[in-house]
Amino acid sequence: MNDRFDVVVIGGGQAGLSVGYHLARRGLRFVILEADDRIGDVWRRRWDSLRLFTAARYDGLDGMPFPAPPTYFPTKDEMADFLESYVARFELPVRTRSRVERLAKRDSRYVVQAGGRELEADQVVVAMASYQRPRMPLFARDLGPDIVQLHSRDYRNPGQLRAGDVLIAGGGNSGAEIAIELAARGPSPAPRVWLSGRDTGHLPFHIDGPFGRRFFVPLVLRFLFHRVLTVRTPFGRLARPKMMHQGSPLIRTRPADLAAAGVERVPRIAGVRDGKPLLEDGRVLDVANVVWCTGYHPGFSWIDLPIFDEHAEPRHDGGVVPDAPGLYFVGLHFLYSMSSTMIHGVGRDAARIVEAVAARATASRAALVRREPSGVGLLASR
Repeated sequence: MNDRFDVVVIGGGQAGLSVGYHLARRGLRFVILEADDRIGDVWRRRWDSLRLFTAARYDGLDGMPFPAPPTYFPTKDEMADFLESYVARFELPVRTRSRVERLAKRDSRYVVQAGGRELEADQVVVAMASYQRPRMPLFARDLGPDIVQLHSRDYRNPGQLRAGDVLIAGGGNSGAEIAIELAARGPSPAPRVWLSGRDTGHLPFHIDGPFGRRFFVPLVLRFLFHRVLTVRTPFGRLARPKMMHQGSPLIRTRPADLAAAGVERVPRIAGVRDGKPLLEDGRVLDVANVVWCTGYHPGFSWIDLPIFDEHAEPRHDGGVVPDAPGLYFVGLHFLYSMSSTMIHGVGRDAARIVEAVAARATASRAALVRREPSGVGLLASR
């Protein structure tokens, strides 16, 4: 079965829904494709204790504030339910259970294959983050079969692990938060927890304390990340290459918190010896569990278009793909600014991309009218 649209939006998270909100206001015919059973399931699958790094006043999307006290830090399930409510409020045309298997070009139109259907569109917005497929080192397969291994994408709570010690591979925000949780509430008896990886830095204050509430969000998130560190400023262009391939500083967790919980920092994992993880300093850790907080591959292999660089990242200018006119991205890390993957930043990117989409649609229709003097019937058929 074939469907024709002005725009197909791939991804039903906060990025895709923000794009949908602005497309609806422009009057374009579009559909949002979501792979999961329900809107928000990507959030629901995160670990049980996860809370957002931003307070509720910054967690709304365009046209709808987050329904909680301004200084409250929502849970991941509350965020998931908010996204579902957003779809209902604005009656966005979402198709769930529509995982995209291929995006290609046929003549002058894009072809999207998803859920046994084929959709055609003049333009496509890929509204997904760069974190689609878990990344784990090849030597993970050499660890002993008695060691429980989970990627952070699949970690939910300490009950998934064996009794015994735990190695967290990856010292970023996910690794630090999971390490503290396991040290406090891990399998009985309380396990020894090692956190492996380099120090990515940290904020010198608690984000939910008075200083964090008053200064962190307005100065760091809203000003520095949103206004200063963009692809249009010298500071942003200088910082972007480093931030694209370096872990973010710890936001909610500080080294003192890790030490107080009994978490020991150790060097990166270099390989495997006798079925056990081998650290760069030569130590071998006898652990029962390894949780890999080692990031993700972009996961865009289903895009059958020549738009990728040597790192499998799409080439784009602030989300606009020059090698494929009519194709756009929203939600990528540092797409336009450091805030591009953050809830408070995605709306600006969505509005900017939809402006480009609408301009192209208007130009295309004007061109059709010029080619066809009696173009009313031609346009009515679209």
